[in-house]
Amino acid sequence: MRFRRAALTAVLTAMVAAAAPANAAPTGHIRLDQVGYGVAESKQAYLLGGQAGAKFSVVDSRGRTVYSGKVGASLGAWSEKFAAVHPIDFSKVMQPGTYRVKAGGTTSPSFKIDTQNKLFSPVAHNTVEFFQAQRDGADIVPGRLNRKPSHLTDREGLVYETPVFKGEGGDEIAAPLKATGAKVDLEGGWFDAGDFVKFTHASSYSTASMLLALRGRSNKALDDEAKFGLKWLDKAFDEKKGVLYAQVGIGTGSEEFGFVGDHDVWRLPEADDKLDVKPGDSEYFIKYRPVFRANAAGEKVSPNLAGRVSASFALAAQIEASRNPKLAKSYLDKGAQLLALAKTTDVGELVTAFPHAYYPEDSWADDLEFGATQLAVAAKALKDPRAGSLAKQATHWASVYLASGDKDTLNVYNTSALGHYDLARLVRAGVPGAEVTEAQLVGDLKRQLQQGLDASATSPFRTAADVTNFDAASRSFGFVATAELYQKLTGDKKFDAFGTQQRGFVLGSNAWGTTLVVGVGSKFPECPHHQAANLSGSPNGGSKVLVGAVINGPNNAEYFADLGEMPEGSVECTKPYTKEFDSKTSVFADDLRSWPSSEPAIDFTATAVLSFSLTAQA
Repeated sequence: MRFRRAALTAVLTAMVAAAAPANAAPTGHIRLDQVGYGVAESKQAYLLGGQAGAKFSVVDSRGRTVYSGKVGASLGAWSEKFAAVHPIDFSKVMQPGTYRVKAGGTTSPSFKIDTQNKLFSPVAHNTVEFFQAQRDGADIVPGRLNRKPSHLTDREGLVYETPVFKGEGGDEIAAPLKATGAKVDLEGGWFDAGDFVKFTHASSYSTASMLLALRGRSNKALDDEAKFGLKWLDKAFDEKKGVLYAQVGIGTGSEEFGFVGDHDVWRLPEADDKLDVKPGDSEYFIKYRPVFRANAAGEKVSPNLAGRVSASFALAAQIEASRNPKLAKSYLDKGAQLLALAKTTDVGELVTAFPHAYYPEDSWADDLEFGATQLAVAAKALKDPRAGSLAKQATHWASVYLASGDKDTLNVYNTSALGHYDLARLVRAGVPGAEVTEAQLVGDLKRQLQQGLDASATSPFRTAADVTNFDAASRSFGFVATAELYQKLTGDKKFDAFGTQQRGFVLGSNAWGTTLVVGVGSKFPECPHHQAANLSGSPNGGSKVLVGAVINGPNNAEYFADLGEMPEGSVECTKPYTKEFDSKTSVFADDLRSWPSSEPAIDFTATAVLSFSLTAQA
């Protein structure tokens, strides 16, 4: 059910509307980061509506005014109803405490000012909780949703040939699924999104992001979850056969061929194991889920998968280098073997998911740079003689990436920022025969951030991500993480305020006044498109929510023209408060049916894990 566009549109179209009458009473809605701001960070809220020059005040928990000023000139129109968005700058407030902002006849939600560690370490922990809720297999964490073991049949998953698709979007099954006769144990792992399919593409991105967040810090919950993801990736790569498995489960079924897929049945995951089915029954692939390979034995592996999975093994090797060198060496060997299997000529369509339209990625040199870089860092930590050749290989793929002209930024489709950061440090220390310079790598990190900064200048909420396209939340977190990495690498604070603004967008500084992280902030999504949360959670208030889940966020209005009926078997859930704040082009729907807006995913949340962790360490 997850079709997403990979390209980041550079400019958010400004809506032109008539200004409010000069004699109208100041009214509006205040939008800000509902978690808060670091003591020394820039602090900006937005008044949706209202008038330029209107007075604002910042009051503490006792109601005392600690700062006051005037709202700035409009940054642009948001919609026909809201013809202006005014900035409110209160960066001079630096005393730790709990505050609210008053302006335009209204008062903001409360927020805190404190150290970044105190503010964002708990939020980082929340995002890890989402991954616990996404666990499949026997080793589950019951958590708030009372999760139970599920899909134990994946221990003997039957391997099928690559499925054939047709139709608009390429998700319609065009031929019966054909079994190879082979079986593999792929029990465990994380559900990808609101459904129960598992993808190596997103799982490796998520595992690598967690391991990067874990590097240099101690956090048991994060460590446990990263190990859980790594254990499944270890199963997904058969070293003896040289085969990488790409997917468990089929999303869309086929009426023509007599079976339903994961997206066709709304249920709890543990219900699948209780089905009494045999081959040919319509729900056979719900219980006995098909496994699909990225490559057959003797074939090369899609380079995007080879790169990001090897990066996960390499990062694990780095973390284990001091505490368990033998285990670290095994991860290094495994990652190096997989990277060597990468297909680098006549690549064709990348393997991401079946169908490819679920994750329409087309770049891969960035993944090979990421994988080779992390392997080189791991080899260096282990004093392995392959360190130099792996580092040189990383510079080669970095040069290929830079020459490709790929202008994307950090998200599940582009890992270049994660590769550049560590490769720049390797090159700085010296890589004989390097094909790129430190300046080139740093320059591309700066290019990515400047691209976001330029795009944000056209948005009334200073949002860099395109709010009329998929992945707005994930890409925003990508900018936050990249800004933190850039500052750590260079000491240059040019993009610090920009990163804070993008964090603010996903934590409430948006037209709808909601965070895009479940359970975080005073207003958050209550109706995520997520089967387990819907059937086991609290759709009308309460603590049984999918804490830490990052949803897609606002999206193109055309996707919401007809949301249709609630899924059969679901608990009805819709919160119409958002409609007042939609524009003609951008909609956010807190509605179970609105998967283009309200569906969470592991790659969205993994980027948030990394972002919040880096922010907390800053």
